[in-house]
Amino acid sequence: MKREPALVVVLGAQWGDEGKGKLIDALGDAFDVSARCNGGANAGHTVVVEGVKYKFHLLPSSLLHTHTIALIGNGVVVHLASMLEEAAALEKQGVYVMERVFLSDRAHLVFDYHQTVDGLRETERAGGKIGTTRKGIGPCYTSKASRDGLRVGDIRRFRNFPEKYRRNVTEQKMRFGNFEHDTRAEIAKYYKLAHALEPNITDSVSFVNSKLDAGIPTMVEGANAALLDIDFGTYPYVTSSNCTIGGIFTGLGIAPQKLKTVYGVVKAYTTRVGEGPFPTEQLNDVGKTLQDRGFEFGSTTGRPRRCGWLDLCLLKYTTTLNGYTAICLTKLDIMSHFETVKVGVKYKFCGAALSYYPSDLDKLWEVEVEYIELPGWKGVDISHARRFDELPLNAQLYVKYIEDFLEVPIQFIGVGAARDAIIDRR
Repeated sequence: MKREPALVVVLGAQWGDEGKGKLIDALGDAFDVSARCNGGANAGHTVVVEGVKYKFHLLPSSLLHTHTIALIGNGVVVHLASMLEEAAALEKQGVYVMERVFLSDRAHLVFDYHQTVDGLRETERAGGKIGTTRKGIGPCYTSKASRDGLRVGDIRRFRNFPEKYRRNVTEQKMRFGNFEHDTRAEIAKYYKLAHALEPNITDSVSFVNSKLDAGIPTMVEGANAALLDIDFGTYPYVTSSNCTIGGIFTGLGIAPQKLKTVYGVVKAYTTRVGEGPFPTEQLNDVGKTLQDRGFEFGSTTGRPRRCGWLDLCLLKYTTTLNGYTAICLTKLDIMSHFETVKVGVKYKFCGAALSYYPSDLDKLWEVEVEYIELPGWKGVDISHARRFDELPLNAQLYVKYIEDFLEVPIQFIGVGAARDAIIDRR
């Protein structure tokens, strides 16, 4: 791999599940620090190495590179027990991580009662459900915004922790009823966790900025994706954090001028998990083929993903938000199952073309998508291609069409599940 700038950010450009883990792993050898800035264990990156799948939810996936140290930033919400379970699962696969993981003392804690409340709130919504992962992410960010959350640093000063914890549980029970929860046992558990994780807790702002100021190569792994952003996504069918570029700065304490390189990860088609509008969704054989051939099932929840053609209106919008300097196009090999491929290039509402991506979900549900149909390369196995000119001509044309429409170079192309199944056009 080519030498990377000191700070690189990898962001999801659609509704998540774009294959960020593949690019992160491919770049990872060039970076000494990998950081998470938003979300929690609701994220999911899967990396395949020599046929073995490694699944990451909270921990940065570049930890597969043994020289890399990881930072969980202040914008992340952390369920400590889940993090340790994830680390233990990786250790069973021969990847030892906890000595290389550092936690921001400003990061908020997800508790078991947050997960309980997450499920209760989703049940309460009934027909208006969001499609949450029920990992407690939303309720934890709610605690943070209402200024009664507990942070990682609070377990260091454990004298005040039990009183704050009991008060929070009582408030949740007043709101949602007397759900089952062993407060005493949870406090005891966090007392043990406080001692076990003391070496991992750090002041993350000084940690990450000292690395950057020393020129140490650092990669930020964005979680979720642009259309799930709490401000700019298809609200309310979104996550509870900022998954767009602003979350990098507020979730780690990095100044914007330090960032020069932003990679947007784009799946060669479109998927989303959960509820909400999806203009290019294909509830037909096309969608079923994409789902089956692309193994479109969530790595965190196992839920089947909704599938459809590539939506360039969506991508033009997220390019505006995030300012991608380059794109990684993943799962191009899945498009090898079609005689022709379609790309959504224009939204129309009431017969008139839209010049913007609508925030009005009633409008987004009703938009008519105008497609362009391109010739396919059905039956051609592209998984062994390692140079752009090794792709069939129609596959090259597909890539160039996307590149020209978005006016952003496509530097990386994923052509299969294997670790090395990627074309680097640099």
